Amino acid sequence: MADLSARQHQMFPVLNSHQLQTARRFASGEPRHFAPGEFVYKVGDHAAPAWLVLDGSMDVFRHEGLSGEAPIITHGVGQLSGEVNQLSGRPTLAGARAGAEGCVALPFDSAHLRALVIGSADIGEIIMRAFILRRVGLIDAGAGSVLIGATGNAALSRLQGFLARSAFPYIVLDASTNSEGRALIERLGVLSSELPLMVCPNGTVLKNPTDTEAAACLGMTPELIPGKLYDVAVVGAGPAGLATAVYAASEGLDVIVIDERSVGGQAGASSRIENYLGFPTGISGQALAGRAYNQALKFGAELVLPVEVNSLVPPADGAGALTLDLAGDKAVHARSVVIASGARYRRPDVANIATFEGNGISYWASPIEARLCAGKEVALVGGGNSAGQAIVFLAPQVKKLHLVVRRALEETMSQYLIDRIKALPNVVWHMHCEVEAIDGDRATGLTSATVRNRLDGSEQKLPLHHLFLFIGADPNAGWIGDRVQSDEKGFIVTGQSFDTLCGFTRKPLPLETSVPNVFAIGDVRAGSTKRVAAAVGEGAAVVSQIHAALSLMNTQVKR
Repeated sequence: MADLSARQHQMFPVLNSHQLQTARRFASGEPRHFAPGEFVYKVGDHAAPAWLVLDGSMDVFRHEGLSGEAPIITHGVGQLSGEVNQLSGRPTLAGARAGAEGCVALPFDSAHLRALVIGSADIGEIIMRAFILRRVGLIDAGAGSVLIGATGNAALSRLQGFLARSAFPYIVLDASTNSEGRALIERLGVLSSELPLMVCPNGTVLKNPTDTEAAACLGMTPELIPGKLYDVAVVGAGPAGLATAVYAASEGLDVIVIDERSVGGQAGASSRIENYLGFPTGISGQALAGRAYNQALKFGAELVLPVEVNSLVPPADGAGALTLDLAGDKAVHARSVVIASGARYRRPDVANIATFEGNGISYWASPIEARLCAGKEVALVGGGNSAGQAIVFLAPQVKKLHLVVRRALEETMSQYLIDRIKALPNVVWHMHCEVEAIDGDRATGLTSATVRNRLDGSEQKLPLHHLFLFIGADPNAGWIGDRVQSDEKGFIVTGQSFDTLCGFTRKPLPLETSVPNVFAIGDVRAGSTKRVAAAVGEGAAVVSQIHAALSLMNTQVKR
């Protein structure tokens, strides 16, 4: 939980008279009078404006549990309502009523709010800080969705992970012990197989929803405008894709970002990144991704999550718009495409491993998994920096952590992490080893893993509650098929030559693929440096190349 008590003045700032005059120039409408107790907006309202109070007061509240209501703040003159969702017009997570004396307030829809944030540096800083802190406050309070299910259930853990990585607040009610949750289950006649339930802020109840269904209910997946042509379509919302979105949108390009999961990519699962420039005390991957996500929203980038991209369709004549075919028979058209889809976690060749994924086996180590494993025995497989960060995060919270690696850590892990792991008293090293088999059942979860020494063939059976796998990743480029050139491992080749069928006489730009105006950056690109900083750098560099390619689009000489 974050301690926000000392930051109330930043969460709920008061604009001075000069700032009020500046802000009024960006309003999306005329001042409106609200009678005492009248709703200004309700929890779950779509495209609710942020409201600047000019006279009177405004009482802001949140939902508490399934039927309660809790006050957040009373805004007075010079204060602006809203939080991060107001930047994109997504459903509001709080509601507001006019105070006892009524209220006169000025509206700022998402477009005008972003114009204010960008157009006035000092007001923009005040608003962005306030909105981010308010979202943190809502997360701490569990003010968004209500999840009802059995603690430790795989589907419930998946939903918790999705909402946490997406920075959406939620609260969990145990179906067996919470009377309010149990009453709802009985009233709706919900079967145990239909759990967990998800009660969205607007009151909609979902039974065992997928991440996609949950996102739709929360308004995370905006409606696409048929036929709209974007300047840039980015596939992937990891550090590389988010950097592209921030730089491209800030330079006036019309940007859409699509990801099949949530923001952050593999970096988003890192508990602490300590070697990223500018963060000497470290920063979690989720926090870094969250900041980049908010920056992208600030500059007007459109983010569509979680939606899978099925394929890339180049123009038939090599000169028209590129098309991304999406799940659900949807499509996005763009003048340029940036492939930043990163990599997929590698699954070891162990029988029945899929049976325990989400129920004893994880490919990331978040606070959710840490709570489930607290005081228990776990194992972690992997020797890279992501594995090292996970070990340092998990070990203090578990009884014993077995580290299983195939080769010396010095070959794959930063020395500062190796030194830190050696200082952990409850880490047991299994060098030159690999997981040979796992045991357990779906109902109770994972119970043991058999580890084989690759040098002498000896085996050891480890009793486990959880197994974490950090054994590298393969390029997440299957969706693109053979549309662009790739190397023997499937990573996308850039800067070499265009496909002969394209008919272009110019040379590809350094980050451009074998298809003109299609770029590849980050972990999915052949030859890239697999570091967060490198991914962000490529996300920035590709924008200048997009500008160059788009400026040449109408002047290219075809054979």
